[in-house]
Amino acid sequence: MCAYRVLVVDDSAFMRKIITDLIVRDESFNIVGTAANGKEAVEKVKELQPDLVTMDVEMPEMNGLEALPLIMAAHPLPVIMLSGINEQGMKETIMALEAGAFDFIRKPSIAHAQDIEQVSKALLEQMHTAMQAVRSRLERKEANERKAALEQAKKTPMEKPPGQAVTEKRAGSQASADKPPVVPLASPPAASAQPKKDAGKSVPTAAKQETKKQLSGTAATADRIDKPAVQPRKPVQAPHVQKKEDLSMGTGITSGQLKSSDPTAGKSMQGKDKAGLVKPESRKTVTSSASSTPAATTPPVTAPTAPAAPKGLSLKKGVHTSSFRKLVAVGCSTGGPRALKTLLERIPGDFPAPIVIVQHMPPNFTRSLAQRLNTLSPLRVVEAEQGMTLETGTAYIAPGGYQLRIVPGAGGKYTVSLKMEEARNGHRPSVDTMFESLLSLTSLERHLVLLTGMGSDGAKMMKKLYDAGVQSTFAENEETCVVYGMPRSAVELKCVRHLLPMQEIAPKLVQVVK
Repeated sequence: MCAYRVLVVDDSAFMRKIITDLIVRDESFNIVGTAANGKEAVEKVKELQPDLVTMDVEMPEMNGLEALPLIMAAHPLPVIMLSGINEQGMKETIMALEAGAFDFIRKPSIAHAQDIEQVSKALLEQMHTAMQAVRSRLERKEANERKAALEQAKKTPMEKPPGQAVTEKRAGSQASADKPPVVPLASPPAASAQPKKDAGKSVPTAAKQETKKQLSGTAATADRIDKPAVQPRKPVQAPHVQKKEDLSMGTGITSGQLKSSDPTAGKSMQGKDKAGLVKPESRKTVTSSASSTPAATTPPVTAPTAPAAPKGLSLKKGVHTSSFRKLVAVGCSTGGPRALKTLLERIPGDFPAPIVIVQHMPPNFTRSLAQRLNTLSPLRVVEAEQGMTLETGTAYIAPGGYQLRIVPGAGGKYTVSLKMEEARNGHRPSVDTMFESLLSLTSLERHLVLLTGMGSDGAKMMKKLYDAGVQSTFAENEETCVVYGMPRSAVELKCVRHLLPMQEIAPKLVQVVK
């Protein structure tokens, strides 16, 4: 197999060298060029037609966020962003993921060889996943085209074009005129009575009139018999294909042709939420001291003696109460920021349940993600903090570097528990850990959602909850997933009730919860 062609984009010549050396360790990839800024990257993509691009976020003249839409418009392909750890770099990385970047990695620290090795492993894994996603998309497209061609071939022999049917009708009429007249079975008695009446006529004249009469009757009879067959047959309509795929009791999945999601379809009117209310100005999101501390040196978090409703959580319009009987839990990974944007933009601010989200992402990036989503969604969106009380109309993003659980609190309330435990399924936070904490919360009506992401995190515990009676389970279908990994694993375990394209999950979820 030929190696995949890669373009490396970074304003630092030294960093371009490091990234290039990391990539060429894998024989599956070949560096076809480098670029020093976004403007040069756009030109190189058009010239070199690479299969994949690695691109720095912050660059002079044109940064990665500005170059990304130009690249995707001219030559759509996987783009992996290299992000710094400063606040501006993290913010722009989140926006790049929304704009269509495949994924991102932190820039390696030049001072630590171990960090470079970790970045190398993560980068190559993402590159392989990206190319596998491209192959899967092409295979699915080819399969759909073959299926459509086969269905068309089956229909063709049964359907006669209108022009052909008219020609056949004319040909049939001409054939009837050319053939000898066929006397109907009821004609002989009438014919036997005619000689007396027409005795004075010459034989040729009488024969001529009789022939004319018989021809007229025969033509009328033939027309009545042949008419239904001669008219063009109406094409048989194919059964209506539902775009929604509801899986009853998780026993099977029906696939249909689904429209691709429109990234702008769910964008509400500027300055207004879904209910038409004026949205307040963006606020400063409550930050987590736990998530900003390096994981290697931070001791286990203990629950603070904070008030039940932390400051800053009432600034956004909507209904926010800690009294609820419904809870939504969401898990996602690669492609998650864009999927979460689509999901949360379509959920109203008065949603009668809290939404707890695990997105595989490093520390601090989850805070930038929460702040970004808070500006786009009618819901309040915050990075979860230790001891925070859950409220309706609010979405909570699990902080990177911590395992998140939902636990019962005082007065029938539910709170967030954060612990620095070992990674699970290779992730911290882990969807399985968050889902597992819901098993004992039987007094709540629980709704589970798995979105795009590689691996299988979340599927095992979704199955366990499903077997325990949680029937409201959602998964994003292959058509809209950036990587169809986590949802596929849940589907294979037969624990998905609603398999839907990304743009249809929020409306269905709102319908089910409300």
